[in-house]
Amino acid sequence: MMETTPFTVPDITVRKNVGLDHAADFTLPQPLERYSAEDHQTWATLYRRQCEMLPGRVCDEFLAGLEALAIDADRVPDFARLNLKLAAATGWQIVAVPGLIPDEVFFEHLANRRFPVTWWLREPQQLDYLQEPDVFHDLFGHVPLLMNPVFADYLQAYGLGGMKAKDLGALPLLARLYWYTVEFGLIDTPQGLRIYGAGIVSSKSESVYSLDSDSPNRIGFDLLRIMNTRYRIDTFQKTYFVIDSFQQLFDATAPDFTAYYRQLHGVAAHAAGDVLPQDRVFHRGSRAGWAETDDI
Repeated sequence: MMETTPFTVPDITVRKNVGLDHAADFTLPQPLERYSAEDHQTWATLYRRQCEMLPGRVCDEFLAGLEALAIDADRVPDFARLNLKLAAATGWQIVAVPGLIPDEVFFEHLANRRFPVTWWLREPQQLDYLQEPDVFHDLFGHVPLLMNPVFADYLQAYGLGGMKAKDLGALPLLARLYWYTVEFGLIDTPQGLRIYGAGIVSSKSESVYSLDSDSPNRIGFDLLRIMNTRYRIDTFQKTYFVIDSFQQLFDATAPDFTAYYRQLHGVAAHAAGDVLPQDRVFHRGSRAGWAETDDI
């Protein structure tokens, strides 16, 4: 997960990484010896409950990637074993990192088809919510779709774009695209709306809320609209954007974004819950239970 806001390293991240050193690119060997029996049990609990509820909710491409990777169900997976299958399928690999990493390092990894995965796992009392990414969010949520060639190419294109956006001072615009697609995206399929965003896929409660709740908006994908829309980090999303296909995502990132950044420069951003006249609305939210705290 990319760091999109000013961030103070949480206590759990500090504790988990005591005595570990990382390289200049923030990677480190996966410390397999640090996973306790409790860690493996927590992984097994998270894995089981998500796999029980995701069929009929998550897109077929995610389930295909999960099956092809044969991710361990009862213990935290060994990254090296998964990398053999991932590299053979799409040329990607996962690399262990201590937690959230600087934007420029994150983009460089993506641009070179390396996905940073926080190595440590949440603790049992945090089973349902953890603000910072852990290995379950990063690995279970993100990695299965990297087995899909089109999505894999999209994420690399995003990384290349991020390296340029940082130099142009446009990171907030690009961060919104990542948030509303890679983390919290929905896809329209012949069977109905399905989940593909990792922030939803790895969350039991948001897997239900994003598709079943009457509260949020569900709006068709529009690149500039998304790049100019704020989002939530402390609650469920007020709006989910719906793509037609992964090819649509890839095609949207193909042009040089410099002109888009100029077009949006100085334009007031839309609130997370806004519905605009030009939106393709799948569902207009009831707004029930929306938090009144500020959007990002």
